[in-house]
Amino acid sequence: RSRALGTALACISFGSLAAPPFGGVLYEFAGKRVPFLVLACVCVLDGLLLLLLAPPGGTGARANMPVGTPIHRLMIDPYIAVVAGALATCNIPLAFLEPTIANWMKDSMGASEWEVGLTWLPAFFPHVLGVYVTVRLAAAYPHLQWFYGALGMAIIGASSCLVPACRNFGQVIVPLCGICFGIALVDTALLPTLAFLVDVRHVSVYGSVYAIADISYCVAYALGPIVAGQIVHTMGFAQLNLGMGLANVLYAPVLLFLKNVCQMKPSHSERNILLEEGPKGLYDTIRMEERKG
Repeated sequence: RSRALGTALACISFGSLAAPPFGGVLYEFAGKRVPFLVLACVCVLDGLLLLLLAPPGGTGARANMPVGTPIHRLMIDPYIAVVAGALATCNIPLAFLEPTIANWMKDSMGASEWEVGLTWLPAFFPHVLGVYVTVRLAAAYPHLQWFYGALGMAIIGASSCLVPACRNFGQVIVPLCGICFGIALVDTALLPTLAFLVDVRHVSVYGSVYAIADISYCVAYALGPIVAGQIVHTMGFAQLNLGMGLANVLYAPVLLFLKNVCQMKPSHSERNILLEEGPKGLYDTIRMEERKG
């Protein structure tokens, strides 16, 4: 699960970090319509490939799947709430810097248009490295998932505080790479933890809990343009980065709350339901046979 989610996160980050130079180059040399036409073609191609490789299944099997825990009950689970807070906090620097760093680079270091456009692209590589490192560490030491997340938040906090001290394009790339490396540690460690929490504390259906993860991301990116712009206008760019760094450093110890998650035993999971009530449909029968095997 960690490897699969890590691969997905690497692809998501590639799209996010490659978007500015991709859009900038096509806009500069081909016009403003071409980037959208290219993306439309990519989306249509991807949709066709999904239909070929992963066609939608019949509704009969899905009708016999267990009912997932309602999202409002998942939200009040303290362990899930801690993970959701970490996901939102670690993405705040990225969400707040994207709409503000371009103007700061132009004003403070006289950055050119191509430098502004390429600011985030190098950060893709340390992000992939962070995903790879976390997946390998999680496979060897799965009980330290909380520590990888806390370490990532500490790296994000330190890197955020270094951004205002940069004086040229080469220098600013370093803390941005640190931020993306830290985000990779947090996301790759904590997203599988969400699924594990659902396994041992609720019903093993994951749509609602990953919806909570998406909400956490959306909170950060929705507040970014509004809150970050206001803070920069009233307090300054340096204060914005120091605040984001402090928030991540202070939240890192909160992940100690997840230290004993790996030792939890299933309390009311799908397996218990099958053992207590017996098979009721196709899906339950298959799972029961797997368990007997």
